[in-house]
Amino acid sequence: MTSDEHARLMRANQANWDARTPVHLASRFYGLDQDLDPERWFAAFEWEDLGDLAGRDVLHLQCHLGTETLALGRRGARTVGLDFSEASVTAAAGIAARAGVAVEYVQANVYDAVEALGGRRFDVVYTGKGALCYLPDLERWAGVIAQLLRPGGLLYVVEFHPLLNSLGPKPAPGEGPELLLRHDYLGGEGPVHRDATRTYTDGPPVEGATESYEWMHGIGEVLGALTGVGLNVRRLRESEELPWPRWPHMKRTPSGWWRLPEPRIPLLYGLMAHR
Repeated sequence: MTSDEHARLMRANQANWDARTPVHLASRFYGLDQDLDPERWFAAFEWEDLGDLAGRDVLHLQCHLGTETLALGRRGARTVGLDFSEASVTAAAGIAARAGVAVEYVQANVYDAVEALGGRRFDVVYTGKGALCYLPDLERWAGVIAQLLRPGGLLYVVEFHPLLNSLGPKPAPGEGPELLLRHDYLGGEGPVHRDATRTYTDGPPVEGATESYEWMHGIGEVLGALTGVGLNVRRLRESEELPWPRWPHMKRTPSGWWRLPEPRIPLLYGLMAHR
């Protein structure tokens, strides 16, 4: 696909996330109607890898409502959240203000982040948990990351494992509860077009822009993009747990997250790279 076609599909995604925002604000999924606990979206290994964030400049790319961004700010970081959805950024700023956490939010496509942030550089760039699938070009993304990081800076990606995305979300009619490989693990075959009035939350139906496009990215593609711009990959973790029960037969773990009873397969990965 051409860059113009990529831009057109990303504009459709932007409109879709603008339409999703009021749905997500009304849902119970993010816990906005309760005592907000943004750290519940983080695995323990994330904090171990990120280390002490106090006084560090941290950028959260594709931040949506900023729930994870808040957790970074509460750890003492000077935190910026960036998202292409104006509705999401507006909502995130309101949530941060009510929580009493100082976070700066910027509306921009991730590919335009360098210009949108005025050339600022950061000690840590954090991204993931359903972000990379909305990017058609990971090589271009990696180039942006390299420009956003200070020398010695850390990129931390925590993303749903491509194996998770390859599994059918629910059994087909007449099938049992077994999870089957239904979708590509590897990218390169173009975007997956979706047209849905329901999102991953329990919120009301989406009104208006219901179409979206997602791209598959295997771990090898992610690693290749980052090393291709000179980043040094230091660690790759694979985890069997998710922060919410994607399938009904998942079991709660002592961490408060969820795993499949069997087999043990990776559902999430954490990748750490340095500039």
